[in-house]
Amino acid sequence: MASLSRADVEHVAFLARLGLTPQELDQLQGQLNHILEQYAKLSEIDTSAIPPTAQTIELENILREDVATPSLPQDAVLANASRREGEFIVVPPILGGEGS
Repeated sequence: MASLSRADVEHVAFLARLGLTPQELDQLQGQLNHILEQYAKLSEIDTSAIPPTAQTIELENILREDVATPSLPQDAVLANASRREGEFIVVPPILGGEGS
């Protein structure tokens, strides 16, 4: 696998808007090339016997059971509204309407 040149690293740093010193560019070049070498090693592994998966670890639902409980009375809920019309809470429009 080809390694990244100094010019490649400078270009990536430029695209990422990173102002790196020459020493930082050298360090980053070494780190990025090390990462690419590790990926090259991974590509050598035979994975033909491993079925494709979307999840590598078992998922477990850690949420509590959904239990229906009585809700607040309508008058108690509407008492908290800053504006209401009859049995409804009035909110400002977000699309169209007045002031847009």
